[in-house]
Amino acid sequence: MLETPQAAHAAEYIQDDLAHLMHPLYHPTDHQHPRIWVKGEGALLTDMEGYTFIDGLSGLWNVHIGHGRRELAEAAMHQMSTLAYASAYTGSTNLRTIELANRLSQLTYPSINTFFFTSGGAESTESSFKTARYYWKLRGKPDKVKFISRIHGYHGVTMAAGSATGIAGYWAMFEPRVPHFSHIESPYPYRFTGGDEHTSPGVAAANLLEAAILHEGADTVAGFIAEPIQGAGGVIVPQPDYFTRIREICDQYDVLLIADEVITGFGRTGRWFGLEHFGIEPDIMQFAKGITSGYVPLGGIGVSDTIRETLYNTPASSKYMHAYTYSGHPTTCAVALANLDVITQEGLVERAAEVGAYLQQQLQSLYEIEHVGDVRGIGMIAGVEIVANRETKAQFAPASGFTKHLARELLERGLFTRIVRDIICIAPPLVTTHAQIDQIVAIIRAAVPAAVAATHA
Repeated sequence: MLETPQAAHAAEYIQDDLAHLMHPLYHPTDHQHPRIWVKGEGALLTDMEGYTFIDGLSGLWNVHIGHGRRELAEAAMHQMSTLAYASAYTGSTNLRTIELANRLSQLTYPSINTFFFTSGGAESTESSFKTARYYWKLRGKPDKVKFISRIHGYHGVTMAAGSATGIAGYWAMFEPRVPHFSHIESPYPYRFTGGDEHTSPGVAAANLLEAAILHEGADTVAGFIAEPIQGAGGVIVPQPDYFTRIREICDQYDVLLIADEVITGFGRTGRWFGLEHFGIEPDIMQFAKGITSGYVPLGGIGVSDTIRETLYNTPASSKYMHAYTYSGHPTTCAVALANLDVITQEGLVERAAEVGAYLQQQLQSLYEIEHVGDVRGIGMIAGVEIVANRETKAQFAPASGFTKHLARELLERGLFTRIVRDIICIAPPLVTTHAQIDQIVAIIRAAVPAAVAATHA
């Protein structure tokens, strides 16, 4: 435990927080004793009371290069001292935004070389949807306005993005959702039951997209949006043949494949982008989080050369009327460039593959624990699914309080992360050491039985 100068005022800060702040996913009963974070270094976070925790989720899946990197702070300071902000609306541009778009064209999928910048993931989702609709209108197919996504998929919680998000808990208090959005079942290998002697589970799960397109009418479906690995929905890694079939279906029915790389982008999986693992390219990719390691807000979309040519060859009277004040913000782009320099120079993508393999291997040992139902992941992202009964895969009843017990047991042992449907989500910074990974696994090994015991007490 480290002494912090603010520790004596913790109670006062919490009261001010309760009096004046609304937080994401908020209810005050869940926020009576929040951690007040005051310092981050590498893979560690320190709270106001001086306790240090492993940041098991890289903030919110985004602090790839770790906390406390001065290179990014210095890049922001230098850019703010010269040109903190300038509009990037048509007729204006700036050096950092040009440089970042050029850099991304060298890193992303070969067919994606043109980029539009946003402030984060949800704005990127909205931009993907609007761009897809715009594209189809220019192609003479104005009825292609619908989007299909997946149960357990997460794409943000603004109105259209939230309608695509396949997690019902985000819907209830904001209904009705935006029309023309539908969902298919996730490939979820641990729980998906499709497939037979003729069709693999991955292909069977992908074929649900074809059925949905035919149900909606292929001439009305603009796009299918999917995370290469479903993150906030429980770290769901699809079957190896799933996306190959998805790409075939999208091509067959003229449906744009939108890859949500907000979590999987910029090295998290041991590749620069998640779909690289499956050997296909999307038509639109969206990104955020890891592009700046969370140091400043930035996101965007990249569009295929085919989409770019369609958009650029339309008459000026039909131009792309989509915009954000902070699109192409020079300071955020400068920070992104510095972040990409760190990732490249320190070989963090390759490190995520190497250390990620160690993470996955060590997590497999958790199967020794009675209530560990599934361990899955790739690179530096993993999920450990805890079940009440391993044979039936039955989950703990929400009323049992198991989830809260598990969160408390992890936190008391020094691991700060998220739990989704009793799935412990693990995505530490790409700079996390082997020793810290050992510590993560040891904490989970001790916390799960303790949580089960507390639930049955």
